[in-house]
Amino acid sequence: MKRLFLFGVVAFIAAACSTTKNLHSKEFVQTQQELTEKLTQISKAASFNGFGVALVNDKEVLYQNGFGIANVETSAKYTENTVQNIASISKTVIGLAVLKAQELGKLNLDDPANKYLPFTVSNPAYPEVPITIRHLVTHTSSIVDTEEYLSRNLVLRDTVNLVHNLNIDVSPTRFNPPSAKTSLEDFLKNLLDTDGEWYSREGFSKSKPGSMYEYSNVGASLAALVVEKATGTTYDEFTSQYILRPLEMHSSGWSFNAIDFSSYSPTYQDKQTPYPCYSLIGYPDGGLLTTSSDMSKYILELMKGYLGNGTILTKQSYKEYFTPQLAAENFTNRSTSEYSDEYNMGITMGFGSTGNFGHTGGDPGMSSVIWFYKDKRMGRYFIVNTDWNTESSGKDQKAIYDLLHEFYVKLNSLSKTTK
Repeated sequence: MKRLFLFGVVAFIAAACSTTKNLHSKEFVQTQQELTEKLTQISKAASFNGFGVALVNDKEVLYQNGFGIANVETSAKYTENTVQNIASISKTVIGLAVLKAQELGKLNLDDPANKYLPFTVSNPAYPEVPITIRHLVTHTSSIVDTEEYLSRNLVLRDTVNLVHNLNIDVSPTRFNPPSAKTSLEDFLKNLLDTDGEWYSREGFSKSKPGSMYEYSNVGASLAALVVEKATGTTYDEFTSQYILRPLEMHSSGWSFNAIDFSSYSPTYQDKQTPYPCYSLIGYPDGGLLTTSSDMSKYILELMKGYLGNGTILTKQSYKEYFTPQLAAENFTNRSTSEYSDEYNMGITMGFGSTGNFGHTGGDPGMSSVIWFYKDKRMGRYFIVNTDWNTESSGKDQKAIYDLLHEFYVKLNSLSKTTK
């Protein structure tokens, strides 16, 4: 217990230094410390091993930190520099990449995707209706995730305990051996081209392209492949050049080779049992590896972009990114929950029924969310490294969210940018 408390103090010092850069008042720093102490207390009894958080207003990072355990085997602590896969929050990068490619004159949102692809993709029920890039990034392409996608997308990093790991239940997905790894292009071609090895008419809904919202991981990754083909640059390099490096997200990347693996947190089935290390073939739709520190920079940029002050896209592009694209007739079962990110869609950015926006993510052993409160000008990041416990994780999450909201008000009022 003493070691965990010491971690909280050390983590606070690191967070205070990186967040304030000695520009804030003593009261501001003391408020950060109070938040750290309260979150440390939650971490001691939380249902997940480790978690990371970040808070921003529209001008600066107010708080970033990590709590609990990153690695049970080594007893490594979860800090703001712990690396994790953020799952489907990664899709928000696809929208930025598409709009950056459009700014560069390489594509247009309303172009047919087939204009850039080396294979043909069409809904067999509507072969004459082109699937556009806009359809892909608003989840209205009529492309749906099949069992072939779900069963082939996750690939193990190594062959250690291979037989056991291949049989771990991660339904509806499953783990595949390293030998199953293939390129993004080949993966999507096999799923979507009529000559593809895993092609099925069930890979497309009965809806006309552009008409109905149907969340699609495959469609999102296809948009990333369009960026590759339109720009002549791999998606990971394009996004690194135009998004990650400009935002100084130096601890982030799309593969284990691109990050400091010594800072990587395994994900866990429960608080004792780790999952094997895995990656995604369709990595654009869920494979960004990053830290709470880097994500604080990312959500700060998105908050600024929403208000017309972003740096990686023009005001016009950000306006498109944050404009709800769909109407009631585009939905069959429309969630009206305040915190759902599927009430409407921007360009890969989800909107709740109140107009607040963000994106959630989930893969074996982890859950993540970014969420923005437009009237408060507040951005929040939260990630855990352990499977969700339906009895207790929601309570832990609420306690953390309540603290973040409470201390956002305090920190924002004390922020050097609000003076």
